[in-house]
Amino acid sequence: MKIVVAPDSFKESMTALEAAAACERGILRAMPDAEIVKVPMADGGEGTVQSLVDATHGKLHTQEVTGPLGNKVTAVFGMLGDGKTAVIEMAEASGLHLVPRDKRDPFRATTRGTGELMLAALQAGAEHIIIGLGGSATNDGGAGMAAAFGVEFLDAEGKQLQDGPLALKELSGVKVDGVDPRWQHIQVEVACDVENPLTGENGASFVFGPQKGANGKMVRQLDDILAHYAAKVEQTVGKKIDQLPGAGAAGGLGAGLVAFLPAELKSGITIVKEATGLADHMKDADLVITGEGKIDGQTIFGKTPIGVAKTAKQYGVPVIAIAGNVGEGSEAVFDHGIDAVFSIMPGVMELSEALANGETNIEQTVYNICKTLRISQSF
Repeated sequence: MKIVVAPDSFKESMTALEAAAACERGILRAMPDAEIVKVPMADGGEGTVQSLVDATHGKLHTQEVTGPLGNKVTAVFGMLGDGKTAVIEMAEASGLHLVPRDKRDPFRATTRGTGELMLAALQAGAEHIIIGLGGSATNDGGAGMAAAFGVEFLDAEGKQLQDGPLALKELSGVKVDGVDPRWQHIQVEVACDVENPLTGENGASFVFGPQKGANGKMVRQLDDILAHYAAKVEQTVGKKIDQLPGAGAAGGLGAGLVAFLPAELKSGITIVKEATGLADHMKDADLVITGEGKIDGQTIFGKTPIGVAKTAKQYGVPVIAIAGNVGEGSEAVFDHGIDAVFSIMPGVMELSEALANGETNIEQTVYNICKTLRISQSF
């Protein structure tokens, strides 16, 4: 029996690879002769770098870059097993978690560090870059990122602007002459699972600005600044980014990537499935086990278990999902390719205990599932 094990990480408890290994142990206790293929997964958000590096036997790289408020931070990117594909989470360099709550300032925050991380990947030999958006402290439309690899943002006197949206109020011109020509030959895939445009009531500033420290007045100012920025960018590069679906992701970083690079915005789980070759593993599988920390009514909106299930169903393979928390509306997943859902919780316990014992709980749950399958095969 061939079983593909393709979970996401269980946040604060274990990585996707650790979850897959726990599943493997449970399976082998019940089915010692089973063929098991472990494919650590992610949906483009937190954990994507680790999952893809683990799945492809790649390597992590550490780089000192500029943090959201200009301080230096240490960030990590991954180079996949092919030696040509780099994977980056923008939150590593420009994430909200890097800024204490009392110091959050979306007028000043910059994505420069994300651009520096991309440059490091380029220097390491990357020909293909996957970048996950989400968890940003920024609202600069990706201007800081672009400035890191040579785009110039100038005021009316031709002077270079400082980083941050506040300076972009004075934006008069954009120059791209200094950008390394190698960027035009790099494939950039952007894992983006929101469809918010850059500006407007559904845009980056109105929807995501408050969590980054913006009050009502600031939100409107930030939105006006990004509208001005988008107009100047369009004049320079000829790309209309203002209302592009997904442009507002990560404070407008989606817009900046599309504007200044040959970048494509795609579903995060789609990118990860392609990078791991998930479909090839499914073709002759008898069962798929997937899962993540919580499965509920929101799981059907681009989360890892549904992405895995959709691929499995292309080959008629049954799918079992496991989760630390099976929440309200979880039955919706049964209409999207998942055949059964199991909680790994053995009983009522404190969250700290559940997180600490996650691997043990997965192993025992999967063991019980597989024992049940063995019983069913005897009838």
